[in-house]
Amino acid sequence: MNDIRFYLDLFNTTVPELEKTAATALRRGGDYADLYFEYTSYYNLILKDGAVTSGGFHTDYGVGIRVLKGEKTGYAYSENLELAEMLKAADAASAIASCESDGRVYSKVAECRPDFYPMANDWRKTEASTFLPFLTSLEQEITAKDSRIVKVIARLAYSVSDIMMYNSLGELTVDTRPMGSLSVSIVFHQNGKTENKSVSRSFRIGSEFICPALAAEIAEEAVKGIDERFDARRPKGGQMSVVMGAGASGILLHEAMGHAFEADFNRKGQSIFSDKLGKQVCPKGVNVVDDGTVLSNRGAVNYDDEGVPGQKTYMVEDGVLKSYLHDRISAAWYGVAPTGNGRRESFRYNPIPRMRATYMESGTADPQGIIASVKNGVYVDEFSNGQVKIGEGDFTFFVKSGFLIEDGRLTMPIKDINIIGNGPQALADIVAVGNDLKIDNGTWTCGKEQSVAVSCGMPTVLISNLTVGGE
Repeated sequence: MNDIRFYLDLFNTTVPELEKTAATALRRGGDYADLYFEYTSYYNLILKDGAVTSGGFHTDYGVGIRVLKGEKTGYAYSENLELAEMLKAADAASAIASCESDGRVYSKVAECRPDFYPMANDWRKTEASTFLPFLTSLEQEITAKDSRIVKVIARLAYSVSDIMMYNSLGELTVDTRPMGSLSVSIVFHQNGKTENKSVSRSFRIGSEFICPALAAEIAEEAVKGIDERFDARRPKGGQMSVVMGAGASGILLHEAMGHAFEADFNRKGQSIFSDKLGKQVCPKGVNVVDDGTVLSNRGAVNYDDEGVPGQKTYMVEDGVLKSYLHDRISAAWYGVAPTGNGRRESFRYNPIPRMRATYMESGTADPQGIIASVKNGVYVDEFSNGQVKIGEGDFTFFVKSGFLIEDGRLTMPIKDINIIGNGPQALADIVAVGNDLKIDNGTWTCGKEQSVAVSCGMPTVLISNLTVGGE
């Protein structure tokens, strides 16, 4: 849906009113101003104990107005889109940003009309009751797979956002963003022991998301590896080689490296990578990407929340740090083009540099050969509860599942360990990159000041030296 008249009518405004509001925002001499209109419809259904027990629906509607002047940002929002109220918000943002300008120049971006998330069936045109049989049958399909299952909780959440953006450069951009997410938590009980498993899928897609193939995939993954979880133990800790499994291990890449590549941290000298642009940061052949163009991906953006077209950005190319992740502010400061990473939680927040789909591209190594090359180490494939210090690059991640590697073979299942390291050092210590890139399509959400939808991925990767916190 990209008919500009539809969006102008939806937000009950006109192009002259947009121009007047932007001019009001700049009346104290700002360098740049933009308007971000949003109308989002949110829905959710929750199944517990074999029945859908609750559900909800709400909408979010309003405009956020930002003024940039030198190093100052003025921001105000209104849930009332009458012209008088928008002008009040614009004036407030102008007053907040009032300072001496450094003459920073903001440039137009290339016009583009991408469509990375086509929606075959609009969620808003489908009754929620239509999805009840799916949730019930999903629960039955999961419980039929393992007699140890004592509880299943399933949550279906979906939304559609109509977005319109206008700025003082005269750029008018519109976008409609669907999102469908299914999360399932399963509790297993065996011989007095309890194990939990969580499975999720999320895509920018319409209600065609709900289908038998999705249920079968979720059910299969729900019981995968549960025998190993009951048998898993904490291994002896120490310095050792760590093999990161393809897929969800990408969360380590997101947290320990991706945030440190965001341009606001680097512009302010807060990132360990602030002085490493153009330098070798990991072995040749390693490519680290943040990508807004993966079709129907949770992190995809036709346009970011500043109206910059979605694009694929190589942060690290052939081992060299090539680019930070830029919004318009950092792009103007560095004198480069924005990379489409200006994102926000809603119209109530100003945009800041954020990731989209962050992953390492495939290398050439055989994944089984990578494991076979390790004499003593661990294989890990599922993480939670990570902590990262952006300035120092130090990170700690809790491992939910994995295996010991002994003489090139996966042996004892392991759990409840920490992986501890340093981002730049971990990149430098990459020994092998598998040919099996997998993007994890779970319900990943990044919480840097605001919450935004992201995704992550990785091929199988061997890091020669990390600290494993075990027994």
